[in-house]
Amino acid sequence: MTQTPEIELSIGPAAHGGHCVARHEGRVVFVRHALPGEVVKARLTEYDDDARFWRADATDIISASPDRVNHPWPLADAVLAGLRGTRPVGGAEFGHIELSAQRRLKAGIFSEQLARLGTIERSVTVEPVPDEAPDGLGWRTRVGFAVDPGGHLAMHEHRSTALVPVADMPLAVPSINKLALWETSFQGVEGVEVAAASGDDEPLVLLRTTGDPADRHFRALAERIPGASVATWNPEKGLLQRLRGRTWVREVVGAHSFRVTGEGFWQIHRSAPGVLTDAVLEGLEPAAGMRVADLYAGAGLFTAALAAQVGETGHVLSVEGSPAASRDARRNLYGRTQVDIVQGKVERVLRERRPHLDAVVLDPPRAGAGREVVRAITGTGAKVAVYVSCDPASFARDAGYFTDAGWDLVSLRVLDLYPHTHHMESVAVLRPA
Repeated sequence: MTQTPEIELSIGPAAHGGHCVARHEGRVVFVRHALPGEVVKARLTEYDDDARFWRADATDIISASPDRVNHPWPLADAVLAGLRGTRPVGGAEFGHIELSAQRRLKAGIFSEQLARLGTIERSVTVEPVPDEAPDGLGWRTRVGFAVDPGGHLAMHEHRSTALVPVADMPLAVPSINKLALWETSFQGVEGVEVAAASGDDEPLVLLRTTGDPADRHFRALAERIPGASVATWNPEKGLLQRLRGRTWVREVVGAHSFRVTGEGFWQIHRSAPGVLTDAVLEGLEPAAGMRVADLYAGAGLFTAALAAQVGETGHVLSVEGSPAASRDARRNLYGRTQVDIVQGKVERVLRERRPHLDAVVLDPPRAGAGREVVRAITGTGAKVAVYVSCDPASFARDAGYFTDAGWDLVSLRVLDLYPHTHHMESVAVLRPA
């Protein structure tokens, strides 16, 4: 094992995962908080002698890229963390990069993943959301915090179990920061999740715990959080218990209203639900009487829009694996006779039902859909599939499965729904060749 945990590196290209590639004595080093073309001092965070690659954080910039800017969140700034002798917190690993440069880097990463994993050559542009703030802040409607031994809200240092107390969250929408939860002691709570609703509804604060939700301690804690609904959430038992207000938030997208419970899924960028719904409808072009499947449907965001388009003469099969999200969908789509809501694994539902479809929408989790699901989709008779993805690697792999089955990637939009992070969202239209 090397005796020096800090080395000087010349930084190479950006790679998927939020880091850049460098080499040290022939070994690959994945470096976060750097930029291509820079020369940096980097603190090694993983550097076993027998490891195929090392990991490091840039802590001192010897030669800076012109795209480097001051990080908007000091706790996530690797250079400041290096001066403190700590690691930066995770969650804003691109904050040191000017916003348009962030998007250029993401575009290059997406193209590389598509070519390498999907064998599809495609030039990519990453689009900002039309109403994005000029500084790229204030967009997160869902935020999760740890709680340190002293009861303070905290976040983990990157790739570490160490906790850093926080006193703000610049990426969060203003209604979350206005709660000033960092001024409250959460002693006895394992974690805190906050969901801000669209419109004027108050946020929902979830106290993650394995304790008794009827404990007076939790009820007293809820009273110290004005301006929010408060509930406890036991993930081991799947138990959501109201302490004050609601256990859900109301989301409004166009003409549709959605109830999303605390543990349910919803897009985290404030503008994402509307932007993605418009993109899906544009790509799918649903019409009255069509038979459509909405796979990994969550609380029914796309299902509601599709049901309105296909009308009562059409049919929408809405499939979701999460029981909580599926319950939300049943409430949100109650009375829509053209909608069939099924809770279960997508691959099992498609295998057992063998539906005949005109079109498919799929919005899988970060791991993607996989070969079995793609094979089932291409066997439904569908003439178009719109694939919404939050991960370029899994999308590239699945796009390759589609092309192997004789489908073409007709169009691709990549949206910057996660400024200051390495993440991005894509909407692809695929059709049989």
